[in-house]
Amino acid sequence: MYGLCDGNNFFVSCERVFNSSLDGKPVIVLSNNDGCAIARSEEAKALGIKMGANYFEVEDIIRRNNVQVFSTNFVLYADMSMRMKGLLSRFTPKLEDYSIDEAFLDFSGVDLSTLNEYGLDVVRTVTQGTGVPVSLGIAPTKTLAKLANRFAKKYPGYQNVCVIDTDEKRIKALRLTDVSDIWGIGRRSSQKLKDRGVNTAYDFTQLSRSWVRKHMTVIGERTWCELLGEPCIEVEAIAPDKQSIMVSRSFGKMLDDLEVIKEAAASYTSMAAAKLRKQRGCAKSILVFLETNPFRDDLPQYRNHVIVNMPVATNSTMEIIKYMSEGLYKIFRTGFNYKKVGVMLLDIISEGAVQGYLWDNVDRAKHKRLMEIIDSTNNRYGTNSLKLAVLGDGEQWKIKQRRLSPCYTTRTKDFPKVK
Repeated sequence: MYGLCDGNNFFVSCERVFNSSLDGKPVIVLSNNDGCAIARSEEAKALGIKMGANYFEVEDIIRRNNVQVFSTNFVLYADMSMRMKGLLSRFTPKLEDYSIDEAFLDFSGVDLSTLNEYGLDVVRTVTQGTGVPVSLGIAPTKTLAKLANRFAKKYPGYQNVCVIDTDEKRIKALRLTDVSDIWGIGRRSSQKLKDRGVNTAYDFTQLSRSWVRKHMTVIGERTWCELLGEPCIEVEAIAPDKQSIMVSRSFGKMLDDLEVIKEAAASYTSMAAAKLRKQRGCAKSILVFLETNPFRDDLPQYRNHVIVNMPVATNSTMEIIKYMSEGLYKIFRTGFNYKKVGVMLLDIISEGAVQGYLWDNVDRAKHKRLMEIIDSTNNRYGTNSLKLAVLGDGEQWKIKQRRLSPCYTTRTKDFPKVK
């Protein structure tokens, strides 16, 4: 049996843990640059605020109903996520960190007759240990566990734990699930299925396996099997290394200064390089892209990208920034107001598989020691406690975070004070 545990309205719940005055009030959390709603409390949902709604579109609802609004505080949310996953790992040696607020658990070996009680213990432990309410779906496959989790959230009678352990329960759940809500079925596929008269998950399981494989490839066939109770997707206790790493952000304001844009791009490159070192990888090439704001029809539009190959695969921030800069200079054009820049590290290999270059004059041992010092310092004292000067202070390009809450758990000056 598999479990899928996730935090209820996770970002909002994280804010409420340290600010009890938010309990029972409508709360939303905004995306980067305070653009649109990416998390909503149940009270905010009841007011009609949709997921992804632009802030300016719901500003009147927010003002009339005194909705509490926060900027995304990923430092806080990531730390709370780590605490949640740490508590979950007590219940199974095999846990897959699926997303910031979700984890799959392998419940192999747990007595089926005690699964519901076991699940309730999981929910109690995590909720009490973090303050974040969670829901747990348990079923014979990961896809069904995802589906069970939806019911655990939706119906209070489940006490945040839904177990699908019989064929009768499985079929009932499938009949109550819209085909667009199936994990692994995208928007286009769900529309294709509805055009064929397939409206529920149960309808989907009644299609022939050959039709599903022909029209929805092997991925759709795997989902079809999982809904029938046949496990096809295992829990990955160790996440596979990424084959590419991308970091991009929109600027807090539009920019036309190449040096300021380069500072932002260098910051994103530094983030990507740190992720690369964390998985002990090296990149052979880097893609750099730059674009204006496509929603500003009153301004001239431009977007471009370039791939720069590096002579030796590397994970040195200094070296990668050098080649990023070369690429940025190639694609930058004057006369435009730019809104976004991004980098993607490509052709990633393990550190042990790097091939040398006859005319290489980089002191790689020195770079490696410096990167280790930077990483260890930032891991101990916080991101960018130690950084390269080229990253600057970000004052001219950093994203808007006008409603950012304190980093209650990771920054000493933000620790909650007890009177």
